[in-house]
Amino acid sequence: MNDIRHPLSPRLDHCPEGLPRAAYLDQDWFDREMATVFSAEWVMAGRLADFAPGTMTRATVGTAPVIVVRDADGSVTAWHNTCPHRGSELCRAEVEEIGKLIRCPYHSWSYAATDGRLISTGFAQPTADFDRAAHGLRPVASRVWGGFVFLTLSSAPGDIGSDVGLDTLANWPLADLVTGHVWQTDLSCNWKAFWENYSECLHCPGIHPELCDLVPVYGTGLMGATEAAGWTPDAPARPALRPGAETWSTTGDTCGPVFPGLTEAERSAGYIFVTLWPSAYVVAHPDYVRSVRIVPVGPEKTRLIASWHFAQETMAQPGFDAEDVAAFATTVMRQDGAASEMNQRGMRSPAFRAARLMPEEYEIARFQAWVRSRVGDAP
Repeated sequence: MNDIRHPLSPRLDHCPEGLPRAAYLDQDWFDREMATVFSAEWVMAGRLADFAPGTMTRATVGTAPVIVVRDADGSVTAWHNTCPHRGSELCRAEVEEIGKLIRCPYHSWSYAATDGRLISTGFAQPTADFDRAAHGLRPVASRVWGGFVFLTLSSAPGDIGSDVGLDTLANWPLADLVTGHVWQTDLSCNWKAFWENYSECLHCPGIHPELCDLVPVYGTGLMGATEAAGWTPDAPARPALRPGAETWSTTGDTCGPVFPGLTEAERSAGYIFVTLWPSAYVVAHPDYVRSVRIVPVGPEKTRLIASWHFAQETMAQPGFDAEDVAAFATTVMRQDGAASEMNQRGMRSPAFRAARLMPEEYEIARFQAWVRSRVGDAP
């Protein structure tokens, strides 16, 4: 084997140890991650269209119950789902209609939907020592990018981070796309086990026969040519998809018109992944976009919510079937889920202490370093 590694290659130049077994099994570790990762980072909560004007919708950031409020003019705010009076939840159903006010169902305290100001204390009559301004709703930071809503509990949030930069998808009309299909499943694995499976393709030849047929480099155990031992920048570039294929689908054919603003390189690539740790990734194809949300439920339970987004003209085609378009990637994600669950079951063995990462698993090493920078090596 050629072990020469070009300086521009992403391959690791050593085989580092992975996170300890406890990181995938222990409740204490999981609780720390909820407090330091999923509460402090931007977490995808869904599409803007999921939050209808004039409603409040329950959501969770880390372990904190919150409400996403979209007022009548379409503006989005978010608040902790607790009344500053006695702590009652404000939103009892998954979605509730509101007007200009958010009213606590317990004692009728009311708050302005736009800025959370306390408007009324219901039947209570506060004394002079009560500071009305200090008893508004507790805010949660929110941001909209490309039609996706993000939330964080951080009091000083930075930009929404991604591995390749959000501008990578600037030529896709993300905000205008319509969700045509949603697939959800619960996996019996730690959320990191799924992310780590996503972050390498050494498993692809044995787990994804359909995907390896569509993307031949995956059949070599690599995510891209730059991972190959002995790769150099002057190596000839090869198309990512098999000859004749244009996108991720059962046939390789597009499901409708190609997005008009794409460059020739973006069209011919067939797919671009944008990773948004810790909660989501977006896959942009020439004809549609897929988003996948990763929602930790417990140390060994993770929920996946995958959505397929299309141009309205694509959805309007006679006989268009969004579920049929989604079938290919759904197969891949089912395979990934089964592999992640298999990995989780094996990590329960007391003989397992920590992974030993291979040079091709550089993205896992980067992800684990990111987790360690927030959680540390032990809770």
